[in-house]
Amino acid sequence: MSQRWTLPVLLLAFGLFYLLPLPFHGLWIPDETRYAQMSQEMLLTGKWAAPHFMGLRYFEKPAAGYWLIAIGQWLFGQNLFGVRVASALSLGLSALLTYWVANRLWADKRKSVICAVLYMSFGLVAGQAGYANLDPQFTLWVNLSLVALWFAIDSRTPRERLLSWGLLGLACGMGFMTKGFLAWVFPVLIAAPWMIWQKRFGELVRFGLFGVLVAVLVSAPWALMVNHQESDFWSFFFWHEHIRRFAGDDAQHAQPFWFYLPLLVASSLPWALLLPATARQAWQARGEPKVVFVLLWLLLPLAFLSLSRGKLPTYILPCMLPLALLVGHLLSHSLAQGKTLMLRCNATLNLAMGLLGLAAIAWLQHKKPVYIDEPQHLTLIIVALAAVVVANLLALARPLRLWAAPAVGMGLLVALLPAALPNTIVFNKTPDAFIADHAQELASTHTLLSNDLGAASALAWHVARPTVYLYNTVGETKYGQSYADASDRGVNLDQVQAWMTQARSQGPVGVVMRVKSSDESHEVDLLPKDGKQYEQGNIKIFIFDQTPP
Repeated sequence: MSQRWTLPVLLLAFGLFYLLPLPFHGLWIPDETRYAQMSQEMLLTGKWAAPHFMGLRYFEKPAAGYWLIAIGQWLFGQNLFGVRVASALSLGLSALLTYWVANRLWADKRKSVICAVLYMSFGLVAGQAGYANLDPQFTLWVNLSLVALWFAIDSRTPRERLLSWGLLGLACGMGFMTKGFLAWVFPVLIAAPWMIWQKRFGELVRFGLFGVLVAVLVSAPWALMVNHQESDFWSFFFWHEHIRRFAGDDAQHAQPFWFYLPLLVASSLPWALLLPATARQAWQARGEPKVVFVLLWLLLPLAFLSLSRGKLPTYILPCMLPLALLVGHLLSHSLAQGKTLMLRCNATLNLAMGLLGLAAIAWLQHKKPVYIDEPQHLTLIIVALAAVVVANLLALARPLRLWAAPAVGMGLLVALLPAALPNTIVFNKTPDAFIADHAQELASTHTLLSNDLGAASALAWHVARPTVYLYNTVGETKYGQSYADASDRGVNLDQVQAWMTQARSQGPVGVVMRVKSSDESHEVDLLPKDGKQYEQGNIKIFIFDQTPP
C-alpha cells in the first residue's frame, strides 16, 4: 500500500469495524447497562464527582470513565452508539499510539503501519471496542503514559523530555480518575528497572517527580471534591477495590496465577501462531535496549496482574500494545525477507477455525438447532465465519501481498457476531431492546421495581429515571443500600405484597423481572395477579394499575 493511502484505509477500517456496529445490538447485562445508567445519571442529576448507580452510592471506580461515557451520550444521544463510542474511540486512539511509538522506536513507517494493524485486529481489542465499560478508557491512559515514557527516555532535548514527562503525568492522572491507583503502578514498574539498567536513576527521580506533580494537579480537584461530597469514598475505594480485590481471599473473579497466559494467546488471534517466533526473536535481541523496553512493558504488567487474586480477561488490555509492537517487529522482518512459512501456518490455523465454526453451526442446526426461525441471524453468522475463511484463504495463497487479510477477517467477525447471536442469547443477555419496546408504558408508571441489577439498570436507562426499587436482590448495591437514606430501596420477599399495595395506592407500578430459576419464579408468584404481562426469554414485564388507597 502506498504511503498516502495508509491513513485513509486505517480510518476506513476504524469506521467499518469499530464504529459502524455499535448501534446494532443491545446492551449486555450487567456491565453495559450499569455503565449506561450511571453515566446517564450524571447527565440527569448534574452530580459529576461521586458516581451513583440508580441513585445509590457506587464507589467501586472513580468518576472520569463515567464522564466520557456521559459525554458520548450528550453528544450522540442516550442510545447504543452514545454509550459505546467512548470505548471505540479509546481503542482507536490506542491504535494511533501504537503507530506513533513504533515509528519512534524503529523509524520505519511500514513497520509502524503493521504494528497498528495488528493492534486493531487483535480479537480482545476489537471485541472491547464495541463494549461499554471502563477498561478501554483505562487502557488508553496506560498506553499514553508508557508511550510518553519512551519519548521521555528517547528525548533529544531538555524541552522534549520535560513535555514527555508532563504528558506521562497527565495520562497517569486521567488513568487514576478512571480506574484507580493501578494507573500509577504500571509506569513505575517499567521505568524503575529500565532506568537502573541504563544508569539513569537520577534522571528518573528528577523528572519522575515532575510527572507525579502533574498527575496530582490533574486529579486533585476531583479528589478533593469527591472527598468533600462523600467522605467515605476513599475508605471504600482504597480498601475494597484495591487491597481486598488484589489480595483478599474473597476477591471477586478469583482465578489461578496462570490465568492470563493462555488468555494472552487467545486474545492475540488472528495472529496467535506468530507468538512463538516473536518470543524467539525477542530473546535473541534481549540485549537491544528498545526490545528490552517493550518486553518490560509487556511482561511486568502481565506478571503484576497475575499476582492479583481477582482477574478478568479485559484487565490485560494494556499488554496488547507492546505485544503488537513485538509481533509487528517480527512480521516486518519476515515480509522484508520474503519468508512465508510462518504466515501460511498462521493463516491455516485461522482457516481451520473458520471452517470448524461453519461445521459446528451446520451440525447444531441439524441435530439441535440454536437458530429457530431466525434466518437473518443465521445468515449473519454464516457470513461472519465465511469472511474468516475467505480472508485466510487469500492470506494462504498470497502471504506476502495479502498478509493483512486475517485482520479483515477478524474485523468482520467481531463486527457481525453480536448481531448474529441467536435469540436464546439475545433475549436473556441483552434485554434492553425488549424493555425499550415497552419503555413508554413503563415510563408512565409512578414506581418501578426489578429483581435483577442488570435488568433494573436497563430499565432505569430507558425511562431516564434512576430510582428503581430492588426486589430481593442486593449484589453490587450492598454498599449503597447500607446508607440510611437508601434503606427503603430494597424490598424483600416478606415485604413485597405490602409494598406493592402501598406503591399501587400512589400510582401505577412497572415491574421488570428476570426469571432464571425456581427462586425467581417464586418471586413472581408473590406479585399481584391482575397486572398486564409481557414476556421475552427470561424477562417478564408487568404493568400494575393504580388501586384505591
